[in-house]
Parts: sequence; C-alpha cells; structure tokens
Amino acid sequence: MQLPDMNLLIALDALLDEGSVVGAARRMNLSPAAMSRTLTRIRQAVDDPILVRAGRGLVPTPRALALRGRVRSLVEQAAVVFSSREEVDLSTLRRCFNLRANDVFIAAFGGQLMEIMREHAPNTVLRFVPEGEGEDDALREGRIDLYISAMRPFGPEIKVQNLFTTSFVGLARVDHPLFDDEITPERFAAYDQVSVSRRGRATGPIDTALAAMGLERRVTLITPSFHSAMFSLPGSDLILPLPEHVQWSVARLGLPLRSFHLPMSLASVVIIQAWHPRFDNDPAHRWLRRTLKQACELQLPGHQPD
Repeated sequence: MQLPDMNLLIALDALLDEGSVVGAARRMNLSPAAMSRTLTRIRQAVDDPILVRAGRGLVPTPRALALRGRVRSLVEQAAVVFSSREEVDLSTLRRCFNLRANDVFIAAFGGQLMEIMREHAPNTVLRFVPEGEGEDDALREGRIDLYISAMRPFGPEIKVQNLFTTSFVGLARVDHPLFDDEITPERFAAYDQVSVSRRGRATGPIDTALAAMGLERRVTLITPSFHSAMFSLPGSDLILPLPEHVQWSVARLGLPLRSFHLPMSLASVVIIQAWHPRFDNDPAHRWLRRTLKQACELQLPGHQPD
C-alpha cells in the first residue's frame, strides 16, 4: 500500500486551525501560492473541498470538521515520536508560541519577555491571540500554548502556576479634585467611574465593598481594555480602578495621571499561567514557562516569587 504524503497532514492541520490559506502559509513558512497548491493536493487526496469560500473568508466543510480532531491527534502523535527528550537548543530553536493574555499583561511584561527571548532564543516568535471564550478547549486542542489571566477555575487536567500577586489601585488625572482632600470611601464613590470588562460588566468586588459601607458608585463608562480606559482620564473627572502592575506600565507612558490607594479593603489578585499537560515534558515549552515567570519577577518592583 502506498502511504500518503505525511506533510499533507501537517498542512491540513494548519489550514483547519487558521481557516485561511494565508494564515496557514505563514505558520508553515510557505508562500500563499505554495499553500494553495498544497490545499489542491489535500482536496484530491480526501475527495472533498475541505475549505470553501464564504464572503471574503473560507469555512470548513462538514467533512473537514469531522477530520479536524483526528488530524490534530495524528500530528501530535507524530511530534511525540520525533521529539527529543534532551534539553532544547535555544540558539537554533524555531517555534511560534501562541499565548492568550490581555493587553495589560503585554504592556507590563512584553518588553522584558522579548528581551530575554531575543538574547536566548532569537529565532522564536511570540504570537498573542485575542481573548475569547473557551480557554480550556483552546488549551486542550493546542490552539494556544499558554493562557495568562487572573486565577479562575479550570478543567481538572489543566496545569496552573502562579506568576505574581497584584492589588487594585485607583487612577485619575493629576489635577483631579479627588486629590484636594483625604480620599475617603464617600469621596471616592462620588465621582463617575470606569469599569473594564470584556464581557461588558459594570459591577464587581469594589461595588460589594462599597455596599457593605452603605455606598454606591456610578459607572458611566465600560470598556473592554484598561488601555482604552486610560486615555479617557486626562480630559475628564472619571476614576479608573485597575491592577497595580498596570499602573507601573502607565507611568512609563508619561500620561498626566496619578494613582492612589483605594479607600476600601479588596482581595489581592493572583495572576497565573495555565497550560495543557501535553506540554509538560516539551523542552521548549518548559523553557517558555520559566522565561515568562522570570520576566514577571524581573519587572515587578520588590516582587517576591510565589
């Protein structure tokens, strides 16, 4: 029996994951034309279009959806067969790591992380993918290598490591009237505020703490990211509560903003990195986890490793 070209499996996995000939070509370091020819060969091999045009994009056929899990499994098994259990040679390592983290983390630690990677693994690439639903599934399916966020429940098989602990502070323009006197819970709650939530939520632990004191704040602006919220502060009386490590990155931007301690007690926030156990013994992935942990420890003033 003549065996099919195993490279077609890798290409098919990339095409189904990216949903784009251009994206799959970029992942495999091929030209779009070469990947288009490969897609033609795949279509002939499985006797199915695999990806069909839908508006400006491509969508998988039912046959492609049925094959996706099996193809991914075969590619992963092949990688295990040919992977070395020895330590990775970082100087020659060529790999694109997919991380899911918000823009706050990238701004606070991206520069330090890239400096470490440039020095030790200059041929690697970090690809930060947008936040979304189904982080557990993305980890299980290998669509992301690491998920970085505040601690939350994960599936029982997902591995988790603490990166650092942060607290919430407040941020406002430097000449905000809030700074004219002692910042009490009453004065804090008197000013309109910003809520940062990618799910559009306006309430959280701050509101619970204020309610216990018989107070209520008014959230008049909800944004999906802290950085979009920051730029609304210089020209308004808005107040933005945010994690302390975000404030350190704000200081580097030179914006006319001033931070302050919140006048209520809030629980600290543990920031973690999570991954699927399939990567536990992968030397390159272990190095990435160590490097990310190191970048956080180097960047946080006075941070004590967890």
